[in-house]
Amino acid sequence: MTPLYSRVAFIGLGLIASSMAHAMRRAGLASAMTGTARSAETRIIAREMGLVDEVCDTAADAVEGADLVVLCVPVGAMDEIAREIAPHLAEGATVTDVGSVKQAVIDAVAPHLPDHVHFIPGHPLAGTEHSGPRSGFAELFQNRWCILTPSEGHDPAALDRLSRLWKGMGASVDLMDAPHHDLVLAVTSHTPHLIAYTMVGVADDLRRVTDSEVIKYSAAGFRDFTRIAASDPTMWRDVFLTNKEATLEILGRFTEELFALQRAIRRGDGAHLHDYFTRTRAIRRGIIEAGQDTDAPDFGRIKS
Repeated sequence: MTPLYSRVAFIGLGLIASSMAHAMRRAGLASAMTGTARSAETRIIAREMGLVDEVCDTAADAVEGADLVVLCVPVGAMDEIAREIAPHLAEGATVTDVGSVKQAVIDAVAPHLPDHVHFIPGHPLAGTEHSGPRSGFAELFQNRWCILTPSEGHDPAALDRLSRLWKGMGASVDLMDAPHHDLVLAVTSHTPHLIAYTMVGVADDLRRVTDSEVIKYSAAGFRDFTRIAASDPTMWRDVFLTNKEATLEILGRFTEELFALQRAIRRGDGAHLHDYFTRTRAIRRGIIEAGQDTDAPDFGRIKS
């Protein structure tokens, strides 16, 4: 495949950036790749791995001459990074990101970018509970979605090029406006993560259940909460602080649903519970039919 970009710069070298680097190299999507990370230890690991062609000590150095810049840092760091790289961006370069909140990223980044670059925010709906440059793998985006949130005045050619990059890494691409993206993700990702963190916290508070029992019997459902709750705490702190309104709206709906289930259990209303679980089971089937999970027993886990 002819490379889509001559030089790609990654700002941040965690799970998503490292997976993108592996996927781009496998598919021949970039002629050269640079990268940087705030942590010196991360930069050392990336150099030892040969993750990209050049690991730079600063973001300003990393973006020099790049025709694609990918911001892979927590949402709370976007403003500072945008200020740093803005004077060093090449004419006609595209700047994108991988954050799971979009309006806050636009508000933080767009004011600092020069007119001669294209800003197309993005969000690959893919990930694991692991982080760091060693956690990435080329197949992460296979059969997953990447949502792009271009502005009204975006350049169609730049958008098409970025879309083809994501498709080349195995993803499907959809377009949304930023506020709708943030509401959708509050339902599908942000609130579930908050609930998972809460459930793990509840188990920690229930002193009648010992730590050894929680670990020993976790396959009963707790195990799957802990997988989600193992995600990067800095990233999720920033997500909840920057997608506050949408998350609070969905949490309010969740609380109403939870109260209704509490009443049904208290009153012994089996019909309500059965109808509710039947409806939610159908949603789970829809996720499998859409190819976003497997119907293999135990979520397709490989038995040791």
